[in-house]
Amino acid sequence: MPSQMTNYQCPACTGPLHFVGSTGKLQCDYCGSEFSVQEIEALYDDKLEQAAQASAQQAEKEEQAAAQQVPGGEDPDWEQEQAGMKAYNCPSCGAELICDETTAATSCPYCGNPTVLPGQFHGMLKPDYILPFKLDKEAAKRALRDFYRGKRLLPKAFSNENHIEEIKGVYVPFWLFDGQGDADLRFKATRVNSYRTGDYQVTITDYFDVRRAGTVNFSRIPVDSSRKMPDAHMDAIEPFDYSELKPFSTAYMPGYLAERYDVDVDECAERAKLRATNTTEQMIASTAGRGYSTCAPVAKQVRMRRGTVKYVMLPVWLLSTRWNGKSFLFAMNGQTGKLIGDLPVSKGRYWGWFGAIAGPLAAVLTAALLFLF
Repeated sequence: MPSQMTNYQCPACTGPLHFVGSTGKLQCDYCGSEFSVQEIEALYDDKLEQAAQASAQQAEKEEQAAAQQVPGGEDPDWEQEQAGMKAYNCPSCGAELICDETTAATSCPYCGNPTVLPGQFHGMLKPDYILPFKLDKEAAKRALRDFYRGKRLLPKAFSNENHIEEIKGVYVPFWLFDGQGDADLRFKATRVNSYRTGDYQVTITDYFDVRRAGTVNFSRIPVDSSRKMPDAHMDAIEPFDYSELKPFSTAYMPGYLAERYDVDVDECAERAKLRATNTTEQMIASTAGRGYSTCAPVAKQVRMRRGTVKYVMLPVWLLSTRWNGKSFLFAMNGQTGKLIGDLPVSKGRYWGWFGAIAGPLAAVLTAALLFLF
């Protein structure tokens, strides 16, 4: 039976290939040969199709086995431990790889070959587009060092080189929503004029009913569709330049990790609708207060219409770690370099820094008090 996995190997020396964002080509780790995405696609079309078919056949067998399983025949603790995990064999070295059910691209920990699971992108699961990585790992590491620089209270474990090496490039699944928003807003506004006549200051206030209505068109509102990715981080590294989207191909994935979506369109649509609704209201309301002293909303009606939706893979550099029982995630846009992340504080450094400032300050205040009294 064909393997459910595919390794992209160099046609010249069979070494592992990885996609290089700066050149837009796949490069061999061993001999340095470079190949275009189109060349590798042509070489691997049959292997990808065979791997996708093998994955579909295996899934069908697993469903049949599950249907025939006798209740109570398995250890419930074992079942819970294995839930959501799948085993594959590396096409290069034969080693068994254990991945979760959404893993779509990884690398073999034994032979190091980048590995793609085409079955995760087969049929209705196939993305429409992919935005290739533009910034490499060295650029991500430099950005992270710059982010750490000057943070005196940062624990040393965060800023050491070994830790920074753990940063990973991941293609994150997103839905891109098109749509249209219609807003009808009403406001109570005032216009105040004041002038002086004789000994009196006269103020005249005119009151107005103000109405604003309009339509706002939206294109490619991004919503990440992976439960593993914190929505706030994914929102914060926007925007992406969607003019550089490419028709989807797994040939862009060697050397990176990838996840298929596990949050469907309808669930993600609520987030897209909320963003579009707020933006529609803000844009239409921004025209209402011009020329008035005050302008307060009294009624609103915003209607949203969803248009086409595209499934895409977007490039993100990630560093996920734990410190004192807490999780910290750093995310960088793999196209633009925009970086976001939370930093812990070293208590030892904090109190050392506090003592270094508080000691001299206390001495100065004591001397000042002695001088006064």
